[in-house]
Amino acid sequence: MRTIALPLWVFILMSVAIIALVLVLWSVKRRRRPHLELESDADVDALCPSIAGVTQGTVLDGNRIELLQNGAFWDRVLEDIGRATHTINIEAFLAKEGQLVRRMAEALSGKAREGVEVRLMLDGNGGRRFGRAEIKTMRDAGVHVRKYHPIRVSNIGVLNNRDHRKIIVLDGRIGFVGGHCITDHWLGDAEDKQHYRDISARVEGPVVAQLQSAFAENWIEETGDVPAGEWNFPQLEPVGCVRAHAVWISPAGSPSTLKTLHYMAIHAAQKSITIQNPYFLPDPDARRALLDAARRGVEVRVMIPATDASDSPVVQHASHHHYGTLLKGGVKLFDYEKTLLHQKVIVIDGAWCAVGSTNFDDRSFEVNDEISLAIYDATLARELEEIFEEDLRHAKAVDLDSWKRRPLLHKALDLGAFLFNEQL
Repeated sequence: MRTIALPLWVFILMSVAIIALVLVLWSVKRRRRPHLELESDADVDALCPSIAGVTQGTVLDGNRIELLQNGAFWDRVLEDIGRATHTINIEAFLAKEGQLVRRMAEALSGKAREGVEVRLMLDGNGGRRFGRAEIKTMRDAGVHVRKYHPIRVSNIGVLNNRDHRKIIVLDGRIGFVGGHCITDHWLGDAEDKQHYRDISARVEGPVVAQLQSAFAENWIEETGDVPAGEWNFPQLEPVGCVRAHAVWISPAGSPSTLKTLHYMAIHAAQKSITIQNPYFLPDPDARRALLDAARRGVEVRVMIPATDASDSPVVQHASHHHYGTLLKGGVKLFDYEKTLLHQKVIVIDGAWCAVGSTNFDDRSFEVNDEISLAIYDATLARELEEIFEEDLRHAKAVDLDSWKRRPLLHKALDLGAFLFNEQL
């Protein structure tokens, strides 16, 4: 076998070129992550226009929003799908074969056969177990089914970017957004560990157009098909009195709008912060904001699933790594023990709240495609606080002394899991 000897200077030049190319590609793709600073003592209501403005949104009045819990959410969705007359657009992350998938496939196929334009966007990883038979049935009926970043060689560079949004828009007039996935775990009433706890919102009014915009963004990216016309974006008149705006992750390279949303809301808190989230891994900016709030007398309460109730115990172990810092700083932590607590909810001062698909971690803030609905309404905020109080019946307060005395193996698992916190 013949070998070719390269001069040393050529080898060095090639190595430098390869390193430079890698750095350029990394720089182009990486999201800017400046440390956030906000010089303001305004409360969340006064800060409302600023929160919307810096997260690339507009607060819209005249909405009607209803909170739906557990399996009741899917009952309402299927009921409204049955009434749709022109367009059905759905974007989903996790889907698995079972009763709920069959019900959805039957409902969407039936509407497509009626002449309704039906689009279904499934994440290429989370939706891979939707069921081949159900997908074939839908496609045969005329449903447009697409995968977001499907697993294939041409997508190697974007496989880590998943579509974690959960959006449903019917006739451009009724929207749903939240944490519910299309698996049988989201049926029932969170009665045991096989039935999960979750909250999503049903929306009517002008803000539905923003949910439709978020859906259209990824649909166009994957298909080139532009959802347009009066049945996708109708003129929406006021139907209620709730102010709201949708925030979805901005394109790679710019600061995260969802991270900014949470940071500004926490900074504005003057009385209370209530958080329920299944995956709680606050980055340094978020930890600092929560600790600053506690220091200025704000009651900060966070509820996440207990390790043995979570579908991803490694994430809970990573969360435990910062329990000590938060507990010492006055943050109250609660482990929900009944089942997987999956709602992504934050409430500020009983006046402002957000519901959506966004986990409180780097993957949601920096990597995934996500969406949250920011709501300026005291009635809905109080309803979410009442839900938190009810959930406390199935939660255990985390005690600092007990946390310090956790077994050595537990500590090792916490540290080991936290090393990968940006990708969990």
